[in-house]
Amino acid sequence: MARGRMRAGRLNAWLAARCLRFGWRDLAWAAVNESYQDSTLMLVAHGSRQNADSCAPVFQHAAALRRRALFGEVAVAFCKQAPFIREVLPTLSARRIFVVPLFIGEGYFAEEFIPRELGLVDGGSGNVPRLQRRGARSLHYCGLVGTHPSMMEVLLARADGVVEQHPAPQRAQASEITLFLAGHGTGWNENSRKTIERHVERIRARRLYADVRALFLEEPPRIGECYRLAKTRHLVVVPCFISDGLHATEHIPVLLGEEAEVVRARRGRGEWPWRNPTERKSKWVWYTPSIGSEPHLPDVILERVRESAAAAAPAV
Repeated sequence: MARGRMRAGRLNAWLAARCLRFGWRDLAWAAVNESYQDSTLMLVAHGSRQNADSCAPVFQHAAALRRRALFGEVAVAFCKQAPFIREVLPTLSARRIFVVPLFIGEGYFAEEFIPRELGLVDGGSGNVPRLQRRGARSLHYCGLVGTHPSMMEVLLARADGVVEQHPAPQRAQASEITLFLAGHGTGWNENSRKTIERHVERIRARRLYADVRALFLEEPPRIGECYRLAKTRHLVVVPCFISDGLHATEHIPVLLGEEAEVVRARRGRGEWPWRNPTERKSKWVWYTPSIGSEPHLPDVILERVRESAAAAAPAV
Protein backbone atom coordinates (compact mmCIF):
# COMPACT_ATOMS: atom_id res chain seq x y z
CA MET A 1 0.00 0.00 0.00
CA ALA A 2 2.89 2.33 0.75
CA ARG A 3 4.23 1.76 -2.77
CA GLY A 4 0.81 2.58 -4.19
CA ARG A 5 0.73 5.80 -2.20
CA MET A 6 4.15 6.71 -3.58
CA ARG A 7 2.98 6.09 -7.16
CA ALA A 8 -0.11 8.23 -6.52
CA GLY A 9 2.09 10.94 -5.05
CA ARG A 10 4.32 10.95 -8.13
CA LEU A 11 1.27 11.08 -10.40
CA ASN A 12 -0.14 14.05 -8.47
CA ALA A 13 3.24 15.80 -8.60
CA TRP A 14 3.44 15.21 -12.38
CA LEU A 15 -0.09 16.53 -12.87
CA ALA A 16 0.65 19.55 -10.72
CA ALA A 17 3.81 20.27 -12.70
CA ARG A 18 1.94 20.08 -16.01
CA CYS A 19 -0.74 22.42 -14.69
CA LEU A 20 1.91 24.90 -13.54
CA ARG A 21 3.63 24.78 -16.94
CA PHE A 22 0.41 25.88 -18.65
CA GLY A 23 -0.44 28.47 -16.00
CA TRP A 24 -3.31 26.62 -14.33
CA ARG A 25 -2.08 27.48 -10.86
CA ASP A 26 -5.12 26.73 -8.72
CA LEU A 27 -5.81 23.54 -10.68
CA ALA A 28 -2.21 22.51 -10.04
CA TRP A 29 -2.74 22.99 -6.33
CA ALA A 30 -5.97 20.98 -6.43
CA ALA A 31 -4.08 18.16 -8.13
CA VAL A 32 -2.36 17.27 -4.87
CA ASN A 33 -5.79 16.48 -3.34
CA GLU A 34 -5.01 18.14 -0.01
CA SER A 35 -6.90 20.73 2.03
CA TYR A 36 -4.98 23.50 3.81
CA GLN A 37 -7.85 25.47 5.29
CA ASP A 38 -6.79 24.24 8.74
CA SER A 39 -3.24 25.52 8.17
CA THR A 40 -1.24 28.71 8.38
CA LEU A 41 1.39 29.56 5.79
CA MET A 42 4.19 31.64 7.27
CA LEU A 43 6.59 33.34 4.87
CA VAL A 44 9.97 34.19 6.41
CA ALA A 45 12.42 36.57 4.75
CA HIS A 46 15.61 38.41 5.59
CA GLY A 47 14.27 41.96 5.83
CA SER A 48 16.36 45.08 6.32
CA ARG A 49 16.45 48.05 8.70
CA GLN A 50 18.24 50.11 6.05
CA ASN A 51 16.05 49.51 3.00
CA ALA A 52 12.29 49.52 3.52
CA ASP A 53 11.71 48.33 -0.06
CA SER A 54 13.45 45.01 0.62
CA CYS A 55 10.28 43.57 2.17
CA ALA A 56 8.02 44.50 -0.77
CA PRO A 57 8.17 41.12 -2.62
CA VAL A 58 7.31 39.25 0.57
CA PHE A 59 4.12 41.25 1.10
CA GLN A 60 3.39 40.97 -2.63
CA HIS A 61 3.49 37.17 -2.55
CA ALA A 62 1.60 36.97 0.74
CA ALA A 63 -1.22 39.07 -0.74
CA ALA A 64 -1.30 36.92 -3.90
CA LEU A 65 -1.55 33.74 -1.83
CA ARG A 66 -4.31 35.19 0.37
CA ARG A 67 -6.34 35.93 -2.76
CA ARG A 68 -6.20 32.25 -3.68
CA ALA A 69 -7.85 31.41 -0.32
CA LEU A 70 -5.98 28.11 -0.03
CA PHE A 71 -4.89 28.56 3.59
CA GLY A 72 -6.72 29.57 6.71
CA GLU A 73 -4.11 32.29 7.21
CA VAL A 74 -1.01 33.66 5.50
CA ALA A 75 1.47 35.34 7.84
CA VAL A 76 4.75 37.19 7.23
CA ALA A 77 7.84 37.42 9.46
CA PHE A 78 11.42 38.65 9.09
CA CYS A 79 14.87 38.02 10.51
CA LYS A 80 16.09 41.61 10.47
CA GLN A 81 12.98 43.76 10.79
CA ALA A 82 9.54 43.73 12.36
CA PRO A 83 7.44 41.70 12.52
CA PHE A 84 10.09 39.31 13.81
CA ILE A 85 9.73 35.53 13.79
CA ARG A 86 9.53 35.32 17.58
CA GLU A 87 6.74 37.90 17.59
CA VAL A 88 4.62 36.25 14.90
CA LEU A 89 4.94 32.56 15.80
CA PRO A 90 3.10 32.74 19.17
CA THR A 91 0.11 34.41 17.49
CA LEU A 92 -0.49 31.45 15.15
CA SER A 93 -3.03 28.92 16.40
CA ALA A 94 -3.62 26.71 13.35
CA ARG A 95 -3.32 22.93 13.58
CA ARG A 96 -0.51 23.00 11.02
CA ILE A 97 1.99 25.78 10.41
CA PHE A 98 4.03 25.67 7.21
CA VAL A 99 7.11 27.92 7.35
CA VAL A 100 8.60 28.70 3.93
CA PRO A 101 11.93 30.60 3.93
CA LEU A 102 12.06 33.13 1.10
CA PHE A 103 15.79 32.77 0.57
CA ILE A 104 17.67 31.99 -2.63
CA GLY A 105 20.44 29.85 -1.19
CA GLU A 106 21.44 27.95 1.91
CA GLY A 107 23.50 29.65 4.56
CA TYR A 108 23.47 30.99 8.09
CA PHE A 109 19.90 32.29 8.16
CA ALA A 110 18.22 29.24 6.64
CA GLU A 111 20.41 26.67 8.40
CA GLU A 112 20.83 28.26 11.84
CA PHE A 113 19.02 31.52 12.55
CA ILE A 114 15.48 30.65 11.42
CA PRO A 115 15.44 27.12 12.96
CA ARG A 116 16.64 28.62 16.25
CA GLU A 117 13.95 31.33 16.18
CA LEU A 118 11.32 28.69 15.46
CA GLY A 119 12.51 26.65 18.44
CA LEU A 120 13.57 23.73 16.27
CA VAL A 121 17.16 23.68 17.53
CA ASP A 122 19.04 25.29 20.39
CA GLY A 123 22.08 26.22 18.32
CA GLY A 124 23.94 25.55 15.12
CA SER A 125 23.97 21.76 15.52
CA GLY A 126 23.43 21.23 11.80
CA ASN A 127 20.58 18.81 12.50
CA VAL A 128 17.36 20.71 11.79
CA PRO A 129 14.10 18.72 11.98
CA ARG A 130 11.73 19.49 9.13
CA LEU A 131 8.70 18.48 11.19
CA GLN A 132 8.08 19.07 14.86
CA ARG A 133 4.98 17.90 16.72
CA ARG A 134 3.79 20.25 19.44
CA GLY A 135 0.88 18.44 21.05
CA ALA A 136 -2.01 18.40 18.58
CA ARG A 137 -0.20 20.92 16.37
CA SER A 138 2.65 20.50 13.90
CA LEU A 139 5.32 22.88 12.64
CA HIS A 140 6.65 22.19 9.14
CA TYR A 141 9.95 23.81 8.18
CA CYS A 142 9.78 23.71 4.38
CA GLY A 143 12.63 23.89 1.90
CA LEU A 144 13.93 27.19 0.55
CA VAL A 145 12.17 28.62 -2.48
CA GLY A 146 15.50 29.35 -4.14
CA THR A 147 16.70 25.75 -4.18
CA HIS A 148 13.55 24.27 -5.70
CA PRO A 149 14.13 22.88 -9.23
CA SER A 150 11.13 24.81 -10.59
CA MET A 151 13.00 28.06 -9.88
CA MET A 152 14.61 27.41 -13.24
CA GLU A 153 11.31 28.37 -14.88
CA VAL A 154 11.20 31.56 -12.78
CA LEU A 155 14.71 32.46 -13.92
CA LEU A 156 13.88 31.78 -17.56
CA ALA A 157 10.71 33.84 -17.34
CA ARG A 158 12.70 36.76 -15.97
CA ALA A 159 15.41 36.51 -18.64
CA ASP A 160 12.98 36.05 -21.54
CA GLY A 161 10.76 38.87 -20.32
CA VAL A 162 13.39 41.59 -20.26
CA VAL A 163 14.51 40.93 -23.86
CA GLU A 164 10.93 40.74 -25.08
CA GLN A 165 10.00 43.96 -23.31
CA HIS A 166 13.11 45.84 -24.49
CA PRO A 167 13.99 44.47 -27.97
CA ALA A 168 16.11 47.44 -29.10
CA PRO A 169 18.48 47.67 -30.88
CA GLN A 170 17.17 44.45 -32.35
CA ARG A 171 15.33 41.34 -31.14
CA ALA A 172 18.02 39.01 -29.87
CA GLN A 173 17.34 35.30 -29.99
CA ALA A 174 18.20 33.15 -26.98
CA SER A 175 20.81 31.33 -29.07
CA GLU A 176 22.61 34.68 -29.47
CA ILE A 177 22.63 35.49 -25.73
CA THR A 178 24.93 34.63 -22.84
CA LEU A 179 22.81 34.37 -19.70
CA PHE A 180 24.42 35.28 -16.38
CA LEU A 181 22.90 34.46 -12.99
CA ALA A 182 24.27 36.91 -10.43
CA GLY A 183 24.39 35.94 -6.77
CA HIS A 184 25.97 37.18 -3.58
CA GLY A 185 28.52 34.51 -2.78
CA THR A 186 30.61 34.52 0.37
CA GLY A 187 33.77 32.88 1.59
CA TRP A 188 32.06 32.27 4.95
CA ASN A 189 29.70 29.57 3.67
CA GLU A 190 30.48 27.31 0.72
CA ASN A 191 26.77 26.58 0.20
CA SER A 192 26.10 30.22 -0.72
CA ARG A 193 27.09 29.80 -4.36
CA LYS A 194 25.97 26.21 -4.88
CA THR A 195 22.32 27.10 -5.52
CA ILE A 196 23.26 29.50 -8.32
CA GLU A 197 25.63 26.97 -9.85
CA ARG A 198 22.97 24.24 -9.80
CA HIS A 199 20.53 26.50 -11.64
CA VAL A 200 23.24 27.35 -14.16
CA GLU A 201 23.77 23.65 -14.84
CA ARG A 202 20.03 22.98 -15.25
CA ILE A 203 19.50 25.87 -17.65
CA ARG A 204 22.66 25.06 -19.60
CA ALA A 205 21.39 21.49 -20.08
CA ARG A 206 18.31 22.90 -21.83
CA ARG A 207 20.56 24.38 -24.56
CA LEU A 208 18.38 27.47 -24.90
CA TYR A 209 21.17 30.06 -24.67
CA ALA A 210 24.57 30.32 -26.27
CA ASP A 211 26.03 29.98 -22.78
CA VAL A 212 24.94 30.18 -19.13
CA ARG A 213 27.29 31.26 -16.34
CA ALA A 214 27.32 32.34 -12.70
CA LEU A 215 28.62 35.65 -11.34
CA PHE A 216 29.07 36.77 -7.73
CA LEU A 217 29.48 39.93 -5.69
CA GLU A 218 32.01 38.52 -3.22
CA GLU A 219 33.53 35.51 -4.98
CA PRO A 220 35.02 34.85 -8.41
CA PRO A 221 33.93 35.10 -11.10
CA ARG A 222 32.97 38.66 -10.19
CA ILE A 223 30.13 40.66 -11.73
CA GLY A 224 32.39 42.79 -13.91
CA GLU A 225 33.96 39.72 -15.53
CA CYS A 226 30.82 39.11 -17.61
CA TYR A 227 32.27 41.05 -20.54
CA ARG A 228 35.34 38.85 -20.67
CA LEU A 229 33.42 35.61 -20.15
CA ALA A 230 30.69 36.28 -22.72
CA LYS A 231 31.45 34.98 -26.20
CA THR A 232 28.31 36.60 -27.62
CA ARG A 233 27.50 40.24 -28.21
CA HIS A 234 24.27 40.01 -26.21
CA LEU A 235 24.24 39.52 -22.44
CA VAL A 236 21.35 39.09 -20.00
CA VAL A 237 22.15 39.42 -16.29
CA VAL A 238 19.57 38.15 -13.78
CA PRO A 239 20.16 39.05 -10.10
CA CYS A 240 19.31 36.08 -7.89
CA PHE A 241 17.97 37.95 -4.88
CA ILE A 242 14.56 38.03 -3.24
CA SER A 243 14.32 41.82 -3.19
CA ASP A 244 15.53 44.74 -5.25
CA GLY A 245 17.73 46.02 -2.43
CA LEU A 246 21.04 47.81 -2.68
CA HIS A 247 22.85 44.81 -4.17
CA ALA A 248 20.42 44.60 -7.10
CA THR A 249 19.65 48.28 -7.63
CA GLU A 250 23.02 49.89 -6.93
CA HIS A 251 25.99 47.59 -6.45
CA ILE A 252 25.52 45.34 -9.49
CA PRO A 253 24.62 48.14 -11.98
CA VAL A 254 27.78 50.00 -10.94
CA LEU A 255 29.88 46.83 -11.28
CA LEU A 256 28.40 46.37 -14.76
CA GLY A 257 29.80 49.77 -15.68
CA GLU A 258 27.11 52.38 -15.02
CA GLU A 259 28.16 55.55 -13.24
CA ALA A 260 27.23 55.53 -9.55
CA GLU A 261 25.72 59.02 -9.81
CA VAL A 262 23.51 57.93 -12.71
CA VAL A 263 22.35 54.86 -10.81
CA ARG A 264 21.47 56.87 -7.71
CA ALA A 265 19.68 59.50 -9.77
CA ARG A 266 17.54 56.89 -11.48
CA ARG A 267 16.75 55.21 -8.18
CA GLY A 268 15.83 58.61 -6.73
CA ARG A 269 13.31 59.09 -9.56
CA GLY A 270 11.85 55.62 -8.97
CA GLU A 271 13.33 54.28 -12.23
CA TRP A 272 15.13 51.00 -12.83
CA PRO A 273 18.86 51.80 -12.42
CA TRP A 274 19.88 50.16 -15.71
CA ARG A 275 18.64 51.24 -19.12
CA ASN A 276 17.74 48.11 -21.13
CA PRO A 277 19.65 47.39 -23.22
CA THR A 278 22.84 49.38 -22.63
CA GLU A 279 25.93 49.03 -24.80
CA ARG A 280 29.10 48.45 -22.81
CA LYS A 281 32.46 47.25 -24.15
CA SER A 282 30.92 46.54 -27.58
CA LYS A 283 28.23 44.32 -26.02
CA TRP A 284 24.53 44.87 -25.42
CA VAL A 285 23.50 44.21 -21.83
CA TRP A 286 20.04 43.58 -20.43
CA TYR A 287 19.71 43.65 -16.64
CA THR A 288 16.54 42.39 -14.98
CA PRO A 289 14.91 43.03 -11.60
CA SER A 290 15.56 40.43 -8.90
CA ILE A 291 13.83 37.08 -9.29
CA GLY A 292 12.13 37.45 -5.90
CA SER A 293 9.45 39.71 -7.37
CA GLU A 294 8.64 37.34 -10.25
CA PRO A 295 4.84 36.67 -10.25
CA HIS A 296 5.41 32.90 -10.58
CA LEU A 297 7.15 32.67 -7.20
CA PRO A 298 3.95 31.85 -5.23
CA ASP A 299 3.73 28.63 -7.26
CA VAL A 300 7.18 27.65 -5.99
CA ILE A 301 6.08 28.46 -2.43
CA LEU A 302 3.06 26.17 -2.83
CA GLU A 303 5.27 23.39 -4.14
CA ARG A 304 7.41 23.61 -1.01
CA VAL A 305 4.30 23.33 1.17
CA ARG A 306 3.00 20.37 -0.82
CA GLU A 307 6.33 18.56 -0.47
CA SER A 308 6.41 19.12 3.27
CA ALA A 309 2.83 17.90 3.73
CA ALA A 310 3.48 14.81 1.62
CA ALA A 311 6.59 13.95 3.61
CA ALA A 312 4.62 14.15 6.85
CA ALA A 313 1.66 12.07 5.61
CA PRO A 314 1.47 8.56 7.14
CA ALA A 315 1.98 5.59 4.83
CA VAL A 316 -1.24 3.85 3.77
